[in-house]
Amino acid sequence: MPRKLIKRFMPNESSLRNHKHLSWLGCHLHDPALWHLTRKSVAKAFLVGVFCAFLPVPMQMIIAAILSLFIRSNIPISVGLVWITNPITIPPIFYFSYVVGTYLLGTPILEMELEFTYKALSHDLSAIWWPLLTGSLFCGVVFSVISYFTVSSLWIWHVRKTWSKRRNN
Repeated sequence: MPRKLIKRFMPNESSLRNHKHLSWLGCHLHDPALWHLTRKSVAKAFLVGVFCAFLPVPMQMIIAAILSLFIRSNIPISVGLVWITNPITIPPIFYFSYVVGTYLLGTPILEMELEFTYKALSHDLSAIWWPLLTGSLFCGVVFSVISYFTVSSLWIWHVRKTWSKRRNN
């Protein structure tokens, strides 16, 4: 994979280690697997980042960073991939997840009018929460596993292509 391109957008490792809000992680941030761009660490980062992007909860980036520590994936890529769900993409992604959740649970899709009052939003959210969570977890697992194997396969393909060019020259 294009390491130079990825490194250009990644934050500096030492600045993240010395960041005041990340100091509670202590020595856990000194694991090289969390910062290096290897096939396994980047593929795991896609696994974590895409999964966390589908979670319908606030602070997805913190969840992605903590999961990255546990499975030893590249932290900046994991956290950056959470932005797949941004203010523009959240409605279609979460609606798709809701529809998948209703299908999995065998419940009907509720037709709702959008009314931005606290009472209406809390009632609507309580009615759709379980199918949304179920669909989001299912989609998160499926798409994160697909992205893991896709990134891993593309990395292997790119390395083989590079070695083939070197042999032919």
